[in-house]
Amino acid sequence: MNANNTQNSSNRALVEAGVTIKLGLDVHAAKIAVCVQVDGATPQPSQLMISERVLGWISALRRKYPVARVVSCYEAGPLGYALHRQLIAAGIENIVVTPQRLDVDGRGQKTDRLDARALVERLDRYVGGNRNALGVVRVPTPQEEQARSLVRMRTQLSRTRRKHEARGRSVMLAQGIRVQGPWWRKSAWAKLAPTLPEWLHRIVAVWQKLAIEAHEEERQVRSELEASAPAELPRGVGALTWVTLAREILDWNRFNNRRQVASYTGLCPGISQSGERTHYRGINRHGNPAVRHALVELVWRLVRWQPQYPPVRSLVDKSLSPRSRRKAAVAAARRLAIDLWRLATGRSTPERVGLTAAFSG
Repeated sequence: MNANNTQNSSNRALVEAGVTIKLGLDVHAAKIAVCVQVDGATPQPSQLMISERVLGWISALRRKYPVARVVSCYEAGPLGYALHRQLIAAGIENIVVTPQRLDVDGRGQKTDRLDARALVERLDRYVGGNRNALGVVRVPTPQEEQARSLVRMRTQLSRTRRKHEARGRSVMLAQGIRVQGPWWRKSAWAKLAPTLPEWLHRIVAVWQKLAIEAHEEERQVRSELEASAPAELPRGVGALTWVTLAREILDWNRFNNRRQVASYTGLCPGISQSGERTHYRGINRHGNPAVRHALVELVWRLVRWQPQYPPVRSLVDKSLSPRSRRKAAVAAARRLAIDLWRLATGRSTPERVGLTAAFSG
């Protein structure tokens, strides 16, 4: 009884002092490792619990410290943002952070419990004012996430169609039948099917049917996306490309300056510097890969449609070596992202950035 009274008195003292409870969450589908740190004290031993019980456990923790500030974090991953929204609804200040290597002692030891402790230690520094301790992910609103999921579904359908196409081509190639181009399309298949042995026709027809179904679904989704694009875009900037960029970025106004835009694309060069030695590496590929791919594809399209656009002028010169052209394309894609951000946010006009045709955001 005396021990309970002592514990209750200690809890009240912490609450009155404005204590902050920090939670490091190593999240998995079935279980979540939780590490608790009370204010500046040493983190408590991590606990591994079933995912469905975590919110109830955190609620009990809040009842223990009713006026305390509770902050938690977990790494972004395949489980998405459902847990984040549940934590926010429960009154928890949660942040989602970029995945990173969490090695607590430098000895290569890695367990869920150690990861949870590493997260709470970095969260402690972040809450204390060190904003470089964690890389915070911008969590989309439910509406933004739904809009983006349609873009990603179209990409997945396109990849699925190519897989079915490749499987059918591979089966035929194994029998000495080499086909080129979109053999799965109805017109091409009508000519190819009668030439196949009956047993081979049965197998390839399955892949042809699946490829057609994926293609038709992808075309339907693509039409829906293109219909949502602005009525006027710079020449060469297709409706699908613009919608893909806009929905993957979520909100062009999230960036405060051009450096943030360039960094998000992952098109910035890596650097290795020590003393007087400086070596620039390839692009760091941080950020959103879908945005990066769309920008590079768009650059090559602008070479044809808008060769006067300053960033792509060097690509018009065919005397460049293939390697130099690739490097120039990356630099042009980085600059293009900045210009599109300026257009979408009203910071500039197409004429000022060197693009032709009107733009309507």
